[in-house]
Amino acid sequence: MATNIGIMDSAYFVGRNEILNWINNRLQLNLSRIEDAASGAVQCQMMDVTHQGVVPMHKVNFDAKTEYDKIQNYKVLQDVFNKLKIQKHIEVSRLVKGRPLDNLEFLQWLKRYCDSINGGIMNENYNPVERRVKVGKDRSLKCSLKKSKSLQTNTMNNSGSGNTLGPNRTSVAKPSRSSGGAGGANSSAEIQALSKEITDLKFAVDRLEKERDFYFAKLRDVEIICQTPEVENIPVSVAVKKILYANDAKESALDEAQDYLNQTMNAVEAQETMNVVEAEAEAEAESEIEVDSQN
Repeated sequence: MATNIGIMDSAYFVGRNEILNWINNRLQLNLSRIEDAASGAVQCQMMDVTHQGVVPMHKVNFDAKTEYDKIQNYKVLQDVFNKLKIQKHIEVSRLVKGRPLDNLEFLQWLKRYCDSINGGIMNENYNPVERRVKVGKDRSLKCSLKKSKSLQTNTMNNSGSGNTLGPNRTSVAKPSRSSGGAGGANSSAEIQALSKEITDLKFAVDRLEKERDFYFAKLRDVEIICQTPEVENIPVSVAVKKILYANDAKESALDEAQDYLNQTMNAVEAQETMNVVEAEAEAEAESEIEVDSQN
């Protein structure tokens, strides 16, 4: 089961078009951009397809537009992961921003996981449209009931309040006190400071993303070299691939790779020593035979 896959796994080389086709065909949608799936609803329904009965679809909001609503969808998804003991951390703060690369990486992982369950075969009886429509109707009904109760409560409060105006009473609006120009100036300065901070953070994120892509490309080049048939089985290439394909992000694979190299080199040295000993023994035996023949 592909709960943990390394960054160099083939899953992360699946293109955006293939991911979009996979989503549209399986869920009968018409997404044209990866960021259209940033709300988390698509991911929840993909898990619903893969593990029917596990995802509480009534909690999934397919009309999520705000970050708050999107975060609620990802909370549902994380709860499903926890229930299924899937060790996958969801970078919610990055995904809800709708960044194509972050969402593509997560969907690449999700496709690999779904394909690992029952060979990625979808239940023929599963109707994705019906599931979404049913959830949408339930959500609309709940919203209508909440609004009705809220309206009823407000009406009762107003009718029972002693501040209700009689037919001959008029409401006099009290003039509001202006906070003055000082408050406005402070607000403007605060907004400018926050805007500058946001701009700086965006530059920092862009710089980090470029740095990540730069080193990722280098790792990919190393992987290609290590996969060359002429060198893929030599100890150094095997050790490097152990590091590249390590699944556990919390532990370094360097120790394992070094142990493998040490064992391999020790075996090679032992074999070379044995070859030298055998060669010396053969030479000594030949020398003795030659002396005996002379005698």
